[in-house]
Amino acid sequence: MQDCPSGATSLLLCEEAEPGVALLTLNRPEARNALSLALIRELHGQIDRLGADPAVAAIILAAKGKVFSSGHDLKELTAHRSDADDGLAFFRETMQACSAMMQSIVRCPKPVIAAVDGRATAAGCQLVAACDLAIASEQSDFATPGVNIGLFCSTPMVALSRNVSRKRAMEMLLLGEALSAAEASHYGLVNRVVPSSDVMLQARAMARKIVSKSKATVAIGKEAFYRQAEMTLADAYAFASEVMVKNMMIADAGEGICAFLEKRAPDWKDC
Repeated sequence: MQDCPSGATSLLLCEEAEPGVALLTLNRPEARNALSLALIRELHGQIDRLGADPAVAAIILAAKGKVFSSGHDLKELTAHRSDADDGLAFFRETMQACSAMMQSIVRCPKPVIAAVDGRATAAGCQLVAACDLAIASEQSDFATPGVNIGLFCSTPMVALSRNVSRKRAMEMLLLGEALSAAEASHYGLVNRVVPSSDVMLQARAMARKIVSKSKATVAIGKEAFYRQAEMTLADAYAFASEVMVKNMMIADAGEGICAFLEKRAPDWKDC
């Protein structure tokens, strides 16, 4: 794995959690890990870089402090209301950059696991929803409370509504109330709820299982999952059938099937 840029003043820490697993840590605890434009851009850049790194098989996204992320940096946004255009250009730049960053997580060929130990609200909740998998501590909670301050969580709505049912999503968006970790698990927003001390252990264990798979197969499967989810039933089956054919033609599929039939461990070539 390539070295990650690091430093005590970095908005986003990057390290190798263990072989094949990159750990990204939001590092603005004094600002409740609010997603400033600079942090959004740094996170987008790291996701793209790690996605292209052949040594990386999985990415864990965590945060320092008691808040996973409070969402957009409202102080930064408010400061730009004094701009000549009342902040219009900066607001648009921030929202577009954030939307692009969230999509980079979905497009990343490596699975991204959110390790949440604290509150995740608004765009912070969106960040959890954008990740492929999520582990949450028992004291974590989740909310899209924008409606309470006159700013409907429209962009968080996109990721949220693709994780939970419409009625559940609308309840969160219209009421702006926090969900407990247990409720978030029941709704389908997170995969598992564990004690705080076990969040990173569980995330790393999940990542370790992904590392043991063929990177090529995982990349094919992740891309196909998100593409078929937006299709009609017939189109999804037609698309998925072609993906299966494509998958069957790669070396790792042949190796994996032979290993299964011969009752041995596969020797992945990641191609």
